[in-house]
Order: sequence, then C-alpha cells, then structure tokens
Amino acid sequence: MKITIIGSHLCPDTLYALNKLIAMKASVDFKNLSADLKDLKAYLAVRETEPAFEAVKSNGGIGIPFFILEDGTKTLNLNEVLERLS
Repeated sequence: MKITIIGSHLCPDTLYALNKLIAMKASVDFKNLSADLKDLKAYLAVRETEPAFEAVKSNGGIGIPFFILEDGTKTLNLNEVLERLS
C-alpha cells in the first residue's frame, strides 16, 4: 500500500511514523514540510479544508504527521494506518 506522509524531519512523531511504516515495508512518499515550500503550501491548503484538523487547530497544533492512503483515506492517526497494513 502506498502511503503519503506529510510531516517534518524535525518532528519526532513524523520520524517515528516513517520508521514504523518503512519497517512494515510500506511504500512511503514523504512530503517534508521543512524542506519544500511547495509541499508546505499544498499541506496548508489541505489543513484549512479537512475536518480532521479542526481539533488540532483549536488546540494550537500543527497536525503532523498527516497520512494519505492510496484509496484516498486521510488521517492523523498512525494506528489506523498500521491496522490497514496488517
């Protein structure tokens, strides 16, 4: 399963998720917000429109890592992604 991970190499949660998914042999496309402004701009557009980010924004969070699965599923929950891989 191909998984797009949107996050930052500076974020411990993103690094943890990347390592877990790579260890499970997932096909990972990493969008590093700290390294590419194009990816940051695209992420901000998603963050402003996806209902999944409402709680994150109200708590002052960034909302990374964010996962997009090949079937279009979008989630902030690594465990949900890991369950789909099992």
